[in-house]
Amino acid sequence: MWYDNLSTSSSWASLWSGYILCGDCLGIRRIDKTCPGCGAPPPSLEPRELQLEEGRRLTVPAVFAGAEGRYEDYVYLQMLQREWERPAPEFERFAHFPEHERPSARAALVLLFWSYFETRLERLLRGGMRLLPGSVTEDLLDRYSSVGARLYRLYRVAFGRTYFEDLTALGHGRVATLLVELHKRRNEFAHGRPQAIDDATVATLVEALKDEHESWIAVFNLRAVKSRGSDPGPERSE
Repeated sequence: MWYDNLSTSSSWASLWSGYILCGDCLGIRRIDKTCPGCGAPPPSLEPRELQLEEGRRLTVPAVFAGAEGRYEDYVYLQMLQREWERPAPEFERFAHFPEHERPSARAALVLLFWSYFETRLERLLRGGMRLLPGSVTEDLLDRYSSVGARLYRLYRVAFGRTYFEDLTALGHGRVATLLVELHKRRNEFAHGRPQAIDDATVATLVEALKDEHESWIAVFNLRAVKSRGSDPGPERSE
């Protein structure tokens, strides 16, 4: 899997490594590549010399804002890794369940991921609605408070299509299909069918985690940046 290529000192939080916020459009970009949000070239990595008011000169290294939205982005990814790597004997208490009624011993990983996804969806929506008055944004987020309402209704109100349609248009159809399935199984888990989150569901999510991370960034750069230059992005469906 993707995490097999990580160094022994790296955690799953390294999915954010190498990404910065673009200084021109606030899109999420690789430090050494053209910004996909506005087309700005890679920034200079050379140190800068500043002159202070008293005349003293100071050399400072190139510094960039990390692309993560908040510290919790790292915490969620590290918690997901912990659930995946937790020693097997800690999961044996479900062994007596009939196989067709047995939830995955790592079902909490899916629930944690969905909470993480909800925080990133809100970040995306806030970015996409940044030109609205703050009170309007807060009212919309409050009015469409459930993740289902935000995915299927508020997202369409704001952008003319659903989040999943954006993913598909950007070439991430497999991630869209996975997220629809995870949403369904998470709801079933919460409403009396814990077996809906089985081992296959957990394994599929972990395998796709890097792709899901990159697909969210692609949609963020489409919907939540200050400008996209001359790139119109995928055509909206009315």
